[in-house]
Amino acid sequence: MMNTVNGWLRTVPAWTIYIAGAVWAAWLFYLGLTGGLGPEPINALEREYGEVALKLMVAVLAVTPLRNWAGLNLIKFRRAIGVTAFFFVLAHFTVWAVLDVQTLARVWADIVKRPYVTIGFAAFLLLIPLAITSNNRMVRRMGPLKWRSLHKLTYPAALLGSVHYIWLVKGWPLEPFVYLAIIVGLLALRIRVRSRRATA
Repeated sequence: MMNTVNGWLRTVPAWTIYIAGAVWAAWLFYLGLTGGLGPEPINALEREYGEVALKLMVAVLAVTPLRNWAGLNLIKFRRAIGVTAFFFVLAHFTVWAVLDVQTLARVWADIVKRPYVTIGFAAFLLLIPLAITSNNRMVRRMGPLKWRSLHKLTYPAALLGSVHYIWLVKGWPLEPFVYLAIIVGLLALRIRVRSRRATA
């Protein structure tokens, strides 16, 4: 069964991830413009973009465990998923900075004074070098080992993103904690695999 799925996935080009991400981002923006996101479209759009980004980061972290534990090979899509995740983080930040906060002085004040904004901005900064180097030219220029080491910044970025989400929401809803639990679990699986390889 999994061989059949992997065989079908080999026929799907990775760029379809970019197309799907762009279409979904445009659709959400359209909903915001036309009242489809409720009475507070800016806040809703900001939240929607952030949640999609976090889901995509979870998907990036899940690629290797899915291959190791379930035999599902999504490696060819990992870079595209990661770049698309950055695109949604950038959209999330842009909506907040341009449409919500609206002035550079207030943006900087919020980053400095509000811990949940500080954490979210830190996650955003960690993702910037990953997005810049997510192309074949940079892989060749840096070398595979340095490139992989740099892209381990995905781990703290995902953790910071989930903490940002928890701190951002009001009350104690379950969903943000589910994201954090999944991210911690996926990172634990990676550590377990590496420990086994080191022992072997």
